[in-house]
Amino acid sequence: MKRCGLLGEKLGHSFSPRIHHRLSDYEYELYEVAPEALDEFMKTTGLDGFNVTIPYKKAVIEYCAELSPRAKKLGSVNTVVRRSDGSFLGDNTDYCGFEYLLKKSGVDLNGKKTLVLGNGGAALTVRAVLSDLGAAPVVTVSRSGRDNYENISRHYDAQVIVNTTPLGMYPHNGATAIDLAPFKSCVFVADLIYNPDKTALLLQAQKLWIPFANGLSMLVSQAKAAGEIFTGESFPDEAVDAITEEISRATRNVVLIGMPGSGKTTVGKHLSALTGRPLVDTDDEIVKRAGMSIPKIFAQKGEEAFRLLETEVMADFSKESGLIIATGGGVVTRERNRDLIAQNSVCVFIDRNIDELPTAGRPVSQSRDLTELYNERLPNYIAWSDLQIKNTDSRAAARKIKEVLAL
Repeated sequence: MKRCGLLGEKLGHSFSPRIHHRLSDYEYELYEVAPEALDEFMKTTGLDGFNVTIPYKKAVIEYCAELSPRAKKLGSVNTVVRRSDGSFLGDNTDYCGFEYLLKKSGVDLNGKKTLVLGNGGAALTVRAVLSDLGAAPVVTVSRSGRDNYENISRHYDAQVIVNTTPLGMYPHNGATAIDLAPFKSCVFVADLIYNPDKTALLLQAQKLWIPFANGLSMLVSQAKAAGEIFTGESFPDEAVDAITEEISRATRNVVLIGMPGSGKTTVGKHLSALTGRPLVDTDDEIVKRAGMSIPKIFAQKGEEAFRLLETEVMADFSKESGLIIATGGGVVTRERNRDLIAQNSVCVFIDRNIDELPTAGRPVSQSRDLTELYNERLPNYIAWSDLQIKNTDSRAAARKIKEVLAL
């Protein structure tokens, strides 16, 4: 069996092994290598082939006896294969991946002014693909280049924006290089980041009704091309869409929202048992961090302190992957939580008849008329959710969620 893998400095949450294991039966592992250890790795590795990611796409070139025409043109290598004489051939399958992303999106690039954010190894490939597909002019924006974030206002007429920087990538979710609001002519935004599913940049694009795409389909498409180089096999194009959807479904969290007492935690426990996904109850996490019960938090510190803790917990867990997260009933009262949920989750509204909602141990439910509280929050429950489930039987509700979301 061929031995392959991914070379990079930090690879903790890479999806690459999952992709390559779906493509064929070659071995594919992660190889985290510090910069000072790169030389030893390249000279001693016994791998038959490997992909290369940040920050080594240029650094590995000197170890390659030959570059493919594509890699030579781009000055960037993300795929290395061992030849029969033991030497390395460097190639660039990122080109195939980004080309696939753009064609899949359906955006017409011909004659469109395009901004590329960042000037690293990935930007080289992105600029080449954009130019080959007719984008013009293609402007690179970097921190210290001629076109930078201080003078970006002169490019507010850009029609396409592509982020190649790691800003906003897990675990530093929420960061973004630019504000999209002034780009009134923008018709498409791409972000090469795929974890989280939607970066802050893409969340803003969504709010502005600008079509967008993350980098997952690019990752899978370039992996397919790399796998073909590693094995000499040919994989069907349909595999890209199938694997992209499978990984997206598996890595997104399922966040349960709804009224206090609607059964979110109970449904979550059943769903966890059905799917094997870990369950996080945000109220339990808040109690752990505060060192006191929720009624005591409300009594001693007030609701605002509770809401701040709730958002802190949401920020920590919603950026993870593959969880079931049962939230408190008032999570929808803070708009910040909406973005935290939307970045990496499918949101499910658990609805239950008002006369079946318990109030014991629930400060807000005890202090407010439940019908009034329900009517006040209902618009947000509906607007925030991707799926609504009526909870008359918690096991049945969990089975329905698993079925509809294909978990």
